[in-house]
Amino acid sequence: MSEEGKASLNKELYNSNQQKASNKSNGVLQALTSAALVLPGLLLTSAEAADANLDSFSFQYNRFQEGKRKLFTVPNNLNPIQADVIQASGNVSLTDRVKFTFSYTRDVWSGATPVTTAPLATNGNRPILQNSPTGLITAGASPFVNTNILLDRDLNPIRQDPLTGQAIGKDTRAVEILSSASPEVRNAADLGLGYEWNEAALNVGGGLSVENDYKSSYGNVSGRLDFNQKLTSAKFGFGYTSSETSAILDHDIVPYLTRTAFSNQIESRGGSEILHGKRQDWSANIGLTQILGKNSLIDANIGYTYSNGFMENPYKAMTVIFVDPESLNNNLDTPITGDVRALLEQRPNKRNQVAISARYIQHISLLDAALHLNYKFSTDDWGINTNTFTANWIQPFGSGWTITPRIRYHSQDAANFYQPFIFSQQTFNTNAVDVLGRQIWEDAINPDIQFVRDENFNLLDSDGNLVDESLLNVQPKTIPFDGEKLPDSFSSDHRLSGFGTLSGGVTLNKQLAKGIVLQGGFEYFTRQSALQIGGDSGGSFGDFDFYVASGAIRINIEKLNFANTGGGLGIESGVSADSHDHAGHTNNNHHHGGHVPAGVMSGHMLDNAGDFMFGYRFMYGRMGGDILNGAGAANDLEIVSQACSDATNCRFTPTYMRMKMHMLNIMYAPTNWLNLMLMPKFVDMEMNIRELSGRPPPQPGVHEHTGIAGHATGGVGDTMMSSLIKLYETPGHRLHMGLGLSAPTGNVGVEFRRVFQIDGGLVHFGMQLGSGTWDFLPSLTYSGDHKRWTWGAQLNGVKRMENQNKSGYRLGDVIQATTWGGYNLTKWLSASVRGIYTKQGAIHGDFNAFNGRSGPMDFPTNQGGQFWDIGLGITASVPSGKFAGNSLSVEWLQPLRNDVNGFQLERKGALAAAWNYHF
Repeated sequence: MSEEGKASLNKELYNSNQQKASNKSNGVLQALTSAALVLPGLLLTSAEAADANLDSFSFQYNRFQEGKRKLFTVPNNLNPIQADVIQASGNVSLTDRVKFTFSYTRDVWSGATPVTTAPLATNGNRPILQNSPTGLITAGASPFVNTNILLDRDLNPIRQDPLTGQAIGKDTRAVEILSSASPEVRNAADLGLGYEWNEAALNVGGGLSVENDYKSSYGNVSGRLDFNQKLTSAKFGFGYTSSETSAILDHDIVPYLTRTAFSNQIESRGGSEILHGKRQDWSANIGLTQILGKNSLIDANIGYTYSNGFMENPYKAMTVIFVDPESLNNNLDTPITGDVRALLEQRPNKRNQVAISARYIQHISLLDAALHLNYKFSTDDWGINTNTFTANWIQPFGSGWTITPRIRYHSQDAANFYQPFIFSQQTFNTNAVDVLGRQIWEDAINPDIQFVRDENFNLLDSDGNLVDESLLNVQPKTIPFDGEKLPDSFSSDHRLSGFGTLSGGVTLNKQLAKGIVLQGGFEYFTRQSALQIGGDSGGSFGDFDFYVASGAIRINIEKLNFANTGGGLGIESGVSADSHDHAGHTNNNHHHGGHVPAGVMSGHMLDNAGDFMFGYRFMYGRMGGDILNGAGAANDLEIVSQACSDATNCRFTPTYMRMKMHMLNIMYAPTNWLNLMLMPKFVDMEMNIRELSGRPPPQPGVHEHTGIAGHATGGVGDTMMSSLIKLYETPGHRLHMGLGLSAPTGNVGVEFRRVFQIDGGLVHFGMQLGSGTWDFLPSLTYSGDHKRWTWGAQLNGVKRMENQNKSGYRLGDVIQATTWGGYNLTKWLSASVRGIYTKQGAIHGDFNAFNGRSGPMDFPTNQGGQFWDIGLGITASVPSGKFAGNSLSVEWLQPLRNDVNGFQLERKGALAAAWNYHF
């Protein structure tokens, strides 16, 4: 799934990386480009722009949120598209002239998206009726793509009452047909290497973007030449991208979707149809930057992109209304019936694009502000012309604050093959007849075996002999429509339509300390056909609003004041203060007590008032293999008969489940005995399931899982806030207590999409994004060290502080005990081994809304248990130099024993990795 917002946001992310890779200008140019984009929606101040080439790290979170689309005649009960995006990036100097850059992006997309556009009279968004005290009410809409429609003699649609079929009158309006989309996760990584000469620079880079149904790899080369005493810079760049689509076609729409044009690209596997396609893109650009004076510059660029291969969106269909020509030729003044069908869209397999952009920057000395004006024009051989105007005003206003209001206008012409829907004067299917005009019948299994019927409707073979029809499965032979009578290319994708977008936003920056900047941004967009240059409101059915909210932290390592913070020793130093001198800061060590394994939370404290630590933690867990009942494996018959409260509910069981968690760790020490910590989380999970042997047969109106796609969830998880309090400290021994709260910011109302017009209800307990309750997180941690040896132990727990969450249940409480030992292999490298015991209670309560009850994962008694694990870890830290304070820890957790409550999937292991930067 790829929507306008997704494409726009991803494009900005790509452009920002390209800019960072090529923006190696001289000091004057850096100062003038004070609002160069670092990440979408967030701008640099003039001081920060001058530091763009310093060694730094930045982390950003974006929320993209669409408004609901207009369905006109029925309420829109579908959640609109939303995305949660996190990005981490950095610049690292390998030498004075060589710089390494990296970026990692992870986003989760979900919500309802248009699959096609159709006349409103088709009632393509079929009403969902529910009983109420006053009778039947319309509660929402469900997509319906194949139907019939009444047309007048001019082929204008005639609207009918969706319940009675009564003709209402001519209605030429169009509407988008919406279908809810399962969450999708994308991971992308970019790497770059640059070399700087006195008056030139060269950069090479590449990356990979991976989704469940799409993979893309790309590389680029860019450079810059300075001349005219570095007042003029010429830029150039080349890029290549190779993409591969493996789209699992929507099993809800496949029975109604005509896809014959791509039959040789479709693979059938595991009950699913997979559409394969490959694409290549080549790009080149040149540009010139000219400093006009000490307060202004102008920048101009031109770029060319050539694309070929599979250009279609595999999840978009075109509504084609087939009209029998004979019905148009009669002289009857009666409505005509159109046969409405959905065909996969078809786009040209080549595209040539040219883009021209210009930017003017003026510093206003009187206000210490800067004005940025940008214009971009693009055109291609699809007929799409775009014009984009952007203006930013960057205004510092003291105490490290900077505000940047922004306004942007974008206009796009429609592609020459875009239509909301099309007519074709032919029948969709025609009955085949022989030379005598008799209808031909065929064997459903072997269509090459054909028959006819006599006047008594008896079945005859090709020699005229009677055939026993009870032994066969015959059907009428039909001749499909003639694809040559359709346009070569057609699409109703709203991103190819004519429209305009007007947006306004603001970015707020706060410099907390030298080298540390917090940024926040918000931009609101309205997309309307009437805003297109020279456009009108004829396509207003596709109008909608959306916004992008952003937050980020940027740390410039080279600007941090290490002398004041004590700087040189990493948070995961692993060396006691009385045994080593690191970079001349023996009296200002930040942490004592050795390395803590990566999987231990709240295991360290910052020792000195004013210390700060910023970190990123990644956790991966996998479950697979057997379904356990207690400590032993269960077979399918046991699962069907015992794992669910009613045997008719046990139809499926998981084959595997994967969980990924990304956490930011921000810690500050206001005193030498108290630390404050904030840890937001971002999670995504995926599960695949199989049918149980001996399962009950499918029931009418009951949600059934089909195909190989599995299902996924993802987004913002719960947010942890805690304080660490030092209780006891002597040389070689330390004890501290943790008092934390977990805020229920993770969604516990995630639902399956509708399948075959049947609600799936709430997703399984283990795939919701949080607990849904406020939770108390106490811990007690002891650590010790002697020479090269380190050790420690921790007791921690989770106490749910509410009886139930908004979905009606409460997760079980947790208690965990762990102990570890470690050895410092060198001053910068250590290894550890750890033992863990965890006990978690079963779920209390149950879903208070509909859940499909398809297997053991949907029942509260099949949650929690007792678990024993062993962990093997390694930690590397930087004890001195300009990167002092950085550490990286990795730990693998291997299950030793499982004793689960009820029936659960076996655990296969977990990985924990943590990077921390302490200053």
